Amino acid sequence: MRPLDKDAKNAAMVNGDYDLVFSETWGAPYDPHSYVKSWASPDEAHYSALPTAGIDRVAFEAQVDAVLSEMDETERQSKWTALLSEIHYDVLHLPLWGKRIPSLVNNARLSGYVPGAQQYDYPLHKVTVLDADKTVKVAPGAQTGLFASVGRLDPHSYRPNEFFANNWVYEGLIAYGVGGTLEPALATAWTSTVNSDGGETVRFTLRTGVKFHDGADFDCAAVKLNFDHVFAEELTTGDWHGWYGLPEVYKDCSCDGETFVLNTKKAYYPLLQELSYIRPLRMLSPTAFVGGAASDPVTQNSCPTGWDADLSTITCAGTTAIAGTGPWKFESRTASADSTDDDVQDDLVVFAANADYWGTTGDIEKLHVVKYADSAAVKAALEAGTLDAVVGAGVLAPADEEALGAQAGFDLAYGELSQNSVIIMNIADADMRQAVVQAIDSDPIIASELNDAYQPTGRLFPATLPYCDVTLAEVDYDLEKAKRVIDIDLLCPADSKKKGDDGLSGGIVALIVILVVVLALVVAFVGYVVMKEKAGEPLFMEVTTKTPLQEKV
Repeated sequence: MRPLDKDAKNAAMVNGDYDLVFSETWGAPYDPHSYVKSWASPDEAHYSALPTAGIDRVAFEAQVDAVLSEMDETERQSKWTALLSEIHYDVLHLPLWGKRIPSLVNNARLSGYVPGAQQYDYPLHKVTVLDADKTVKVAPGAQTGLFASVGRLDPHSYRPNEFFANNWVYEGLIAYGVGGTLEPALATAWTSTVNSDGGETVRFTLRTGVKFHDGADFDCAAVKLNFDHVFAEELTTGDWHGWYGLPEVYKDCSCDGETFVLNTKKAYYPLLQELSYIRPLRMLSPTAFVGGAASDPVTQNSCPTGWDADLSTITCAGTTAIAGTGPWKFESRTASADSTDDDVQDDLVVFAANADYWGTTGDIEKLHVVKYADSAAVKAALEAGTLDAVVGAGVLAPADEEALGAQAGFDLAYGELSQNSVIIMNIADADMRQAVVQAIDSDPIIASELNDAYQPTGRLFPATLPYCDVTLAEVDYDLEKAKRVIDIDLLCPADSKKKGDDGLSGGIVALIVILVVVLALVVAFVGYVVMKEKAGEPLFMEVTTKTPLQEKV
């Protein structure tokens, strides 16, 4: 077993140098379509696992493309059912558990918090404060578990930006709601038409009367400016924004008065869902672009300075201010003493409520995002009353989360099941893959070692996600049956050409040894995963990278 950092793990996946690798689906709103589509990338573990399992990768990718271009709802569900069934019955994964996003709130101070519908969606702007002090201190779950920094806080790039902070400051045209519903955000309505050339035209009615944090008007010209910068041609490749589907099918955009018009090269049903993603297509004020409203997407692109070292046609100028339309305005940050140029850390980041916000709001006036040294420090701050809320995963150890939630002074809540943890198996023998699944019982692990944020599962995606409520026969825990599979191989070697004195082929003996070793490693690996989950730590630490290509992930 090799616990690896992110870079080493990615290298092993690219080389197919693994038998088992821990993975999490991307969660809402990326699942199922973006996660499955990503398997076509050589740096994803499934890229090597598919052919190892005897699945033709080209045919599989064509099947994925067919479902993503299906515009008929009934046919789309039918194609997803077929695709998810194939994935399930080929036993590519050992499902471990589903995860819900937790929140722990001091109920003497705060009321009305409801977890968001996607990971890192912490809608604190809807919360009511129960006393006179309208400044609220929060410890949010971050990409690295415990919060370290909000990053650059620009909407069009990636790490070290934090999802939750960008989601507070910036908004897109569409919001992702419970159960995968698509809700109006900066667009209030939309219509879609499939054209004779096979492309799609979507017309968006924009919300009126909205201002950016710097006072600039939100209008169609601002939307087009943001789209033009994000979809500058060289940035739509897989090394940059092309990690998801919309940049690949994007054709052009325009304004018809104050109606925003988006055209694609081909029909692509997840288009609207992808507009709800927290990055990279959230709206930045025109005045925050280098060059202002007239900013040129080629010579003054909003991509971070330094990215263009790997670009040939685009100059990355960055942005000049932090100004979106969201419920929170960035106000200030206090850098940590141990902060460096390569690893910026924030002791404190202050956000002020956007008094002009168009949506529903509570009465918090200031949010103080506080960095803590470890989960024990977070727990101590909650118990001392100096911290008002923990929102998101990876901040508290599950046992501490549950113990505090049982106290009268705290409300513990969980969002909708939206993400599953699995082990991807790069193992050729189907019986061996089946035996691995049968040999692990995650239910008692969840019951004894984790908490209610984790739910038993026997499938790749939670049924709560779009198109994933599919009838699948899940593999039950049955260690004795797994052993019988080994015994069948032992007693009835098939098609053996060479046998030893005991009647066993060398290949069968090797298979038995491998299976026993694999089962032992799986048990150890699952134990390691549980240990990390119990500690409230991500299994593979997200490392702030130094190159644009690494940074964008």
